[in-house]
Amino acid sequence: MKQLFAKSTKYKVQSTKTYLSLFTLFYSAFAISQEVETDSTKVTQLKEVVLTSVRAKEKDPITFTNISKEEIAKRNLGQDLPVLLNYQPSVVTTTDAGNGVGYTYMRVRGSDGSRINVTLNGVPFNDSESQGTFFVNLPDFASSIQSAQLQRGVGTSTNGAGAFGASLNVETKSYQEEAYAEIANSVGSFGTRKHTLAFGTGLQNNFEINGRLSQIASDGFIDRASTNMFGYFFNANYVKENTLIKFLAFGGKEKTYQAWYGLEDEEKLKNDRTYNVAGIYFDENGNEQFYDNETDNYWQNHFQLHWSEKWNSKWNSNVALHYTLGKGYFEQYKEDETLSDYNLPDFNGNSISDLVRKRWLDNDFFGATASLNYDSKKTSFQIGGAANRYLGKHYGEVIDTQYYVPNANRYYDNFGNKDDVNVYGKISHEVINKLSVFADMQYRMVFYQADSYKFEEDVNDTFRFFNPKVGLNYQLNNSNMLYGYFGIANKEPRRDDYENGSTKSERLKDLELGWKYNSKKLKVNTNAFFMDYTDQLVLTGALNDVGSPIFTNSGKSYRVGLEIDAQIEVLENLFFQPNVTISQNKNKDFNFQRDGVLKNLGDTDIAFSPNIIAGGNITFLPIKTLQVSLLSKYVGKQYMGNIDAKKSELEAYFINDLNVNYEWKINKGIKSIVFSGLVNNILDIEYESNGYFYTYDDDFSNPGTISTIEGAGFYPQAGINFLAGMTLKF
Repeated sequence: MKQLFAKSTKYKVQSTKTYLSLFTLFYSAFAISQEVETDSTKVTQLKEVVLTSVRAKEKDPITFTNISKEEIAKRNLGQDLPVLLNYQPSVVTTTDAGNGVGYTYMRVRGSDGSRINVTLNGVPFNDSESQGTFFVNLPDFASSIQSAQLQRGVGTSTNGAGAFGASLNVETKSYQEEAYAEIANSVGSFGTRKHTLAFGTGLQNNFEINGRLSQIASDGFIDRASTNMFGYFFNANYVKENTLIKFLAFGGKEKTYQAWYGLEDEEKLKNDRTYNVAGIYFDENGNEQFYDNETDNYWQNHFQLHWSEKWNSKWNSNVALHYTLGKGYFEQYKEDETLSDYNLPDFNGNSISDLVRKRWLDNDFFGATASLNYDSKKTSFQIGGAANRYLGKHYGEVIDTQYYVPNANRYYDNFGNKDDVNVYGKISHEVINKLSVFADMQYRMVFYQADSYKFEEDVNDTFRFFNPKVGLNYQLNNSNMLYGYFGIANKEPRRDDYENGSTKSERLKDLELGWKYNSKKLKVNTNAFFMDYTDQLVLTGALNDVGSPIFTNSGKSYRVGLEIDAQIEVLENLFFQPNVTISQNKNKDFNFQRDGVLKNLGDTDIAFSPNIIAGGNITFLPIKTLQVSLLSKYVGKQYMGNIDAKKSELEAYFINDLNVNYEWKINKGIKSIVFSGLVNNILDIEYESNGYFYTYDDDFSNPGTISTIEGAGFYPQAGINFLAGMTLKF
């Protein structure tokens, strides 16, 4: 797995500190009225308690989109969650294998996954060291989602690393009052298949159990970019009046053939778009060969225990304990390696050898979160926090060489440990009729330790961040709402940033001004944003030796833009959901060494930040149980580096998908059968949604001079392809 591989050679046994985090919950002197509620209201509110502290409400001055499980389910035929979110505002997705299965990624407002804060039921999901999100470790997780909220910009305070582009808050399925069972199967292009079994016992004497087992496999659009994944989800619930206790266990195992390196050869990009360089080597006769096990293998298991309590009509609380266990490796064939670099002896005078190596990550992540929430007609507030610890072991092994098989050789062995503690308080209060104020204050401490394999010295850093947010919301009338928001976020560097010498923390000031219009047949959200960065870690466009992107501090930079999304009821059975983002994303006075001379290039475009992103969804319901949707996505031209080089251009693309869903109601043993179909890229467009750009100084061609050489690679995506599925509901 890509997050495995910050490499080091020395192993250091570190004594584990014990942090005891005490969260003192202050009660305000609000009058507590006892209101009569129906059982259904209690049930609904209990389910929402888990997410109260991390989600924005409709009247909060936050830019966000809610995504329901029904919306996700219509296209959930095997592709990963980032691809299913592709049509949300300001979102751009990409996939290594080219068909949305396996390693998939998303960017929001140009910010990549390591800058998008993701929580699962309020528990941090981002990898602590790389800060990336790897949904490949949670196969078919979309089948266990109740809802999701995508906040753009800094958003509200949440647990985990700071949001420098967006936050994705995911709620998994809770208990169901009635028993159910589902069997879902789908097949499609490139040998893609998904098999899912889901069940729920329904509430029995205050207890309910539900779960899911899944298997997904695909050959991939790219050569040898195969994927074989197993996923599971288990949820046991105790529900009684005002109490909800949930135990969750979910995770999976994945094996993917590597397709991390893209395609640099321009001729192959035109005529052999599926070519994959991963695993390539040449035999003794100079013939091209591919290692058959150039694979990534990773297991990840999540455990969560939530206690939610509704104390009365206004007060509720949530406490959660969590533990994540991850372990895995990727295997590589390497040509002409120096044996001494791997602590191996020469063989009969041969110091150079082909070899096969494995790079491992064995990590534990655990902690606790807590929140106390108050909600009345005019005032709501939350106070809470979290304490989390990450323990990561990184090591590498050589399992074979050209001349001999080593004995349990371990050529590097090191650690990276991280503690993350935060406390926050949020309040929203209606000051006068129709005017509400919002304030959100978070204090976060990060302690990171790692040894010095690729760093100049051992890392022992402490970061202390104060992240305030304030806003105003004015309800003009029943249909119109205006809001303003200003927030500050701070973020620590990643492990790979230390390797690359970029060790400064980042700071973001985010200003958002919005207008929301809501009527029976028309909803419009309009938002203008200005994101001002100091020492932003921007993608250089280049990759390291394991295919992970390299970042650099850019000094001053900004993103400014306008987002518009709408829901339009054209007819009773015809709906249109367009969205568009128009933006400028600039580095200020960007310095770059070209031809041996440091030059100020002035204002340049931030890498992977298109100025135009647009999406649309036209949905037609010819009958109540049949839905046909045309989904469209346009992504404008973007640069893969920060120097506006022509060679680094990633061309604009416009793709369209067709989604069909039909539900056959039976209610005789089988409740219904749902037939789903998805045709991706129906116009068969050849496009690349991702790539990389690199430069290096060449001082050999012309002695006495230095010339900067540029190069680029691309990740081709699949042309027209399909997925079809059938779900039996009992």
